[in-house]
Amino acid sequence: MIDIRLSDNLELMAEMQDNTVDLIYCDILYGTGRKFKDYQDLKPKREIIEEHYIPRIKEMHRILKDTGSIYLQMDNKINHWVRCIMDDVFGYGNFLNEIYWDKNVVKNNTKNKFTNSTDTIILYTKTKNYTFNPQYENIISKSTLNEFKYNDNQELVRMARTRDYKTKGKKEIKLKDYKGRLCNNIFNIAKRLKQVYATQKPKALIERIIKASSNEGDLVADFYGGSFTTAEVCKDLNRNFIGCDISEKAVQIGRARVNSNA
Repeated sequence: MIDIRLSDNLELMAEMQDNTVDLIYCDILYGTGRKFKDYQDLKPKREIIEEHYIPRIKEMHRILKDTGSIYLQMDNKINHWVRCIMDDVFGYGNFLNEIYWDKNVVKNNTKNKFTNSTDTIILYTKTKNYTFNPQYENIISKSTLNEFKYNDNQELVRMARTRDYKTKGKKEIKLKDYKGRLCNNIFNIAKRLKQVYATQKPKALIERIIKASSNEGDLVADFYGGSFTTAEVCKDLNRNFIGCDISEKAVQIGRARVNSNA
């Protein structure tokens, strides 16, 4: 089920029952005050941010399952205010991660400070009993390949310490079974992509989040749909999806993407 609505997110969430969503991911309004090509952003004033987000985050908490997780993506203009709201609604003890998406920005024209090339993604859960599937960075670099050697059977292997650190020695890991390293809270995922919508995010970024915090058949929600990359990824990964945007253009783009899977 892929359900894309032209709707205000508060109105959509008001229709939804308690404890029904497994995962919420939202690339929220960043509070830049800018007029983008496809939408007007909120002004970076605390009272405006709180007025907008407090009722919405309360609704997200209500509809999220006890085993659910919520990821909110933004930059450094409002993340401190949103963290305070999330602490109040979800509880400080349910804060799990602050993730930094490194967009690998090559162009650097900033000379009076360090270039900001990251977004912040804050992850909270509703309870301590949440879904999490460890993710691995699967890119085999030239340096990684150099760590592999042929064994007596002419299989490419890497000698690695066993998971049980109480035992000594190493074991062979065959290249075909090599998963890579466990992902940490810095996501090095290039932003480069053909955009159909302003502020569109790459599929690889959303895929990592959905794979980590949901399973096949789960319901994923995105209440700031934008280009609806989340919906397309859910279709690819056999998840159900519900989401919305107040922009007719965004909804048209989203429906076209899931129908064509382009």
